[in-house]
Amino acid sequence: MNMRILKSSYNRVVTAAMAVCLIFVPLGAGADTLDDLFARLADPGTANWQTVERDIEIQFGLSGSASADLLLRRGEAALEDQDIAAAIDHLTALTDHAPDFAEGWNARAAAYIMAGLHGPAMDDLRQVLVLEPRHFGALAGLGALLEEQGRREAALAAFREALAIHPHRPELQSAVVRLARSTGGTPL
Repeated sequence: MNMRILKSSYNRVVTAAMAVCLIFVPLGAGADTLDDLFARLADPGTANWQTVERDIEIQFGLSGSASADLLLRRGEAALEDQDIAAAIDHLTALTDHAPDFAEGWNARAAAYIMAGLHGPAMDDLRQVLVLEPRHFGALAGLGALLEEQGRREAALAAFREALAIHPHRPELQSAVVRLARSTGGTPL
């Protein structure tokens, strides 16, 4: 066998072996776990917190079920189109289909808020927090609803919890300062 043919065969074998390895390596292998991402987010020195936040949100959006993912996408698309009734329908189907998927409850809470249904929104946000206590978005949403109801101390507690998880968000920082002043508490 001449060297050229041997080299060409070797390259094909190596390429095929690499393709097989890629098929069997799980997607996201080597990626940060949710716990790792939350640890990085909680570090006030994390300079790329927006990337970490986005990675957490991506993880939140993974249900592990193609049908649940489809219902979430349909619900989110309906929200973007301002078709709140359709969004609530899709997201209710999602919470029925995948009751342990926190992001389904969170998305439906957003739809309820847009519909002005604050009681059901608060119920869904509480369910999000049962399933994922570190969901800073649900804590912030809960804080906003509580503040709107005039329950400033409860709102302050929710915003402080969110800020402990995600110390980088300026709107969380300003909510804590604003509510601490209005309740006579200490801002940070």
